[in-house]
Amino acid sequence: MSSRLAGIRGSWLLLAVLSTTAGAVDVIGFLALHGLFTAHITGNLCVLVAHNITGAFGQVGQLLSVPVFIAVLGVVTLAFGRAEKVSDGSRRALLILQAALLAACLGLGVAFGPFPEADRPIAVLVGMLAVAAMATQNAVVQLTLKDPPSTTIMTTNITQLAIDLTTLAMGRGDLDVLTRARCRASMSFPCVVGFVGSCAVGAVLEVYFGLWALALPVVLAALAVPLAELSSDGGAGLESKNGETYNDKPTCAQASWN
Repeated sequence: MSSRLAGIRGSWLLLAVLSTTAGAVDVIGFLALHGLFTAHITGNLCVLVAHNITGAFGQVGQLLSVPVFIAVLGVVTLAFGRAEKVSDGSRRALLILQAALLAACLGLGVAFGPFPEADRPIAVLVGMLAVAAMATQNAVVQLTLKDPPSTTIMTTNITQLAIDLTTLAMGRGDLDVLTRARCRASMSFPCVVGFVGSCAVGAVLEVYFGLWALALPVVLAALAVPLAELSSDGGAGLESKNGETYNDKPTCAQASWN
């Protein structure tokens, strides 16, 4: 029983820590790299399309972020195989890779920053390392966990959380529907809180400490490695993609954010 409870805690803690990491990286990158979204690729996609149509919004980092994000996801998928074949060892390796990318981002940022010009080659490199780290985090979540909430994009999480909390507040519907709503809310709520909270903390740290603020997501990414071990030890609120269950309640494992 104790190992199952540890697994449940590890599951939502892992998702919360990854979301907190993404929020910090995103806001620090936005402030230090002149509007570059490192986790929220949707924003950079809008910039890319606007640039191709109007010729404006031509910062190199913003234009490169989308192809770099896609390329890293492709390489990771090729390296670790189909989702059904991804193991706990692969998840550990991906989390270590994410932490290493963020550490490199911190090291180069502190050594060569601040960056008054976003298009300086070293500034672009620092931004792309952060984008690669967030692409790796997305790969971890999508390849190794079954139907998880997003840890980088909060639009879907907030939408689903509002629906689930309303469903639970009304208290109507069959038991299975309410159980699924409660499970999704228990997973998505820490993600939203972690992301928003780390945006606030990351912004304050960047204002006072510059790119040293990236030490926060580096520490969080390192913390995610042992948390991933905890979430796969004894059961948790998610299933792995390779069919191993991390949950003692099937309805929670079957809850979907899609």
